[in-house]
Amino acid sequence: MTVRQLQSPRGPTSLLVILCGCAIACLTFGPRATVGLLLTPISETNGWGRDVFALSFAIQNLLWGIGQPFAGAVADRFGTRRVLAAGGLLYAAGLALMPLSASPGAMHITAGAMIGLALSGASFSIVIGAFGKLLPAEWRTIGFGLGTAAGSLGQFLFTPFAAALISAYGWQATVLVFAALMLLVVPLSLPLATRAAQPASSGPAARTQSIGQALGEAFRTPSYWLLVIGFFTCGFHLAFVTAHLPPFLLDKHISASVGGWTLALVGLFNIAGSLGSGVLSSRMPKRLLLAAIYFARAVLISAFVFLPVTPVSALAFGAGIGLLWLSTVPPTSGIVVTLFGPRYLTMLYGFVFFSHQLGSFAGVWLGGELYERTGSYDLVWQIAIALSVMSGLINLPIRERPVARLAAAAAPAE
Repeated sequence: MTVRQLQSPRGPTSLLVILCGCAIACLTFGPRATVGLLLTPISETNGWGRDVFALSFAIQNLLWGIGQPFAGAVADRFGTRRVLAAGGLLYAAGLALMPLSASPGAMHITAGAMIGLALSGASFSIVIGAFGKLLPAEWRTIGFGLGTAAGSLGQFLFTPFAAALISAYGWQATVLVFAALMLLVVPLSLPLATRAAQPASSGPAARTQSIGQALGEAFRTPSYWLLVIGFFTCGFHLAFVTAHLPPFLLDKHISASVGGWTLALVGLFNIAGSLGSGVLSSRMPKRLLLAAIYFARAVLISAFVFLPVTPVSALAFGAGIGLLWLSTVPPTSGIVVTLFGPRYLTMLYGFVFFSHQLGSFAGVWLGGELYERTGSYDLVWQIAIALSVMSGLINLPIRERPVARLAAAAAPAE
């Protein structure tokens, strides 16, 4: 598709929308991907165990998930620009106040609550909702893949950047640099204004549906609940690996630089995984793609933890899990659009993402808690494998067809 074909008569080109949305996803996902590098120096500076900052990160994930449906509803009602700008400003404030958080409670507020709520308004989830409204229908799942891949690019870029900054200037200066970068979200949000951008293909039935009706319809749809439950596992894996893989490798006497490059490889390879998933989501049943991703995670994690852990195996694991990292997002958001249409995509995907963040909370918190209790991460890895198998099975019965309301609106008049 050419730039001319991507031109919108009512606003910025879709190409500009994609570029700015991807830039926001890259910027906002990057700092939180460095939490595994920050955990040890922050804990050592303040004399804390690993469970303290892990709990801050767990709170961040939980409040991100709680706030996501509400931020999505506001974005659906008033447009994404305001939501993204407010989220970017709150994100910058939370990062800037972290060096002043000398007590666990203060760190839970800044790194946990403030950044968590900020991410609900300024993250790839809101960007994906904007893409669902602003991009042509044939470009939606590919756009979802691009937005997700951009978040991974942020992980790839920010992880070695953070490692270098921490080594040279300390973690306090590192988070202040990140805070300054988050201010760029405000101008980048301008082309993603969506209040007037109602897809013409959504039909009268979709345009007149209220928020309450949309929620009621979704909660009465069994396939939506299967999607919600299955997405818990994705959050568990992502948060646990992000926060605890570098300390896990340190326990295996593998250097922190290897941990940093392992997380960087996760981000790099997830670019290919997310883009590939976006393409495959438009060419095959999305539920089968999701099931395959979860089953593949079970195999990969099992191989990593049950074989000897070396620098080479760690880097190989980073590359492999990267291919499967956020590749769940394009088919998941694509199923939501298929079931209910794009009108309330940001809100309805927000509820699915809430399950993801519950999993994130559990992954981070259990990682720190069980480590302090048992002295190892073995039990958490075993839980991660079991959840992979469970989610693979849960996604198989999903029915990828529009709800009755959309099907009736699309039926030809007699």
